[in-house]
Amino acid sequence: MSGLGTRVKARAALARRKAGGAAVITAFKTLSALGRMTPLANPARYGVAVEHGVHYGDAAHPLQQLDIYRREAPARAGDVDDDGRPPPALLYLHGGAFQFMSRTTHWLMGIQFARRGFVVFNADYRLAPRDKFPAAAEDACAALLWVQRNAARFGADPDRIVVAGESAGGNLTLVTTVAATYARPEPWARAVFDAAPRIVAALPACGVLQATEPERFARRRPLSVFLRDRLHECSEGYLPPGLRADAGSLADPLVVIEREAPARPLPPMMAIVGTADPLLDDTRRLERAARSRGGVCEARYYPGSVHAFHALPWDRNARPAWRAQLDFAIGACRAAQSR
Repeated sequence: MSGLGTRVKARAALARRKAGGAAVITAFKTLSALGRMTPLANPARYGVAVEHGVHYGDAAHPLQQLDIYRREAPARAGDVDDDGRPPPALLYLHGGAFQFMSRTTHWLMGIQFARRGFVVFNADYRLAPRDKFPAAAEDACAALLWVQRNAARFGADPDRIVVAGESAGGNLTLVTTVAATYARPEPWARAVFDAAPRIVAALPACGVLQATEPERFARRRPLSVFLRDRLHECSEGYLPPGLRADAGSLADPLVVIEREAPARPLPPMMAIVGTADPLLDDTRRLERAARSRGGVCEARYYPGSVHAFHALPWDRNARPAWRAQLDFAIGACRAAQSR
């Protein structure tokens, strides 16, 4: 009887997780679609042009594509390209628990960075659970190498690359950063290290920087059943069975930095996060780990803000967070130009 009860409880928990996950996916997709319908979502309003569906990988794969955002309006004082030099390239990697969302749902990020002068390469990648780790990490690294090789073709400086992303994209942002600075054993990561792309800044926003061991968040502070379900769903959907935190894999780029010194200096990093975000502790750990490796990590904590708050225009901290990220990225690009 107890065995039957356990199985019934497990099935109920699985059904609850699936229902909750479906509701979250629907909500995010609806918000993005509604946002795209407003005049404020028109890139031309900001003097930005978009080239859609450029392949960076397999030409037959619909998720190995990126959209390119470029500003056509004249540069203004304080923009990254106000000195007349080719603007930096910025690779953006979207969030969505490694399992949903896309470059098209993240049009806001393309516009925000492009209007300040960056040439933005807003990339898709293969999604779980159909394609589990390391598929997304492989694609993020492939997209970075493609940007390094092709940035000049789109008017960007290939020697000044910024990598940015939020949530799962924050994880992939840190994956590409680790691949560029650590001599890793994975062939797809080693290819990045050997190509030595010059990442001048990394912006892993509200990132799930360790994909394994999602229960760690609930040990630090009480979390609702809904949030615990989402964290487990993210981890279990993305990771192959049996992958542990002690495996040293790039599913956990934060753990790599905590445990090992890089072969090359880490680039300057900025990490924004809301204090109501269940992923808050990963940003705190990144700040400590980067500094312990002699790097710069400027973490910004926004009181009361939830996960991915900077994508929510009504959040009072969204605009200050965007200003902080943009100012940091512009400053890092200017410092790199002067070296």
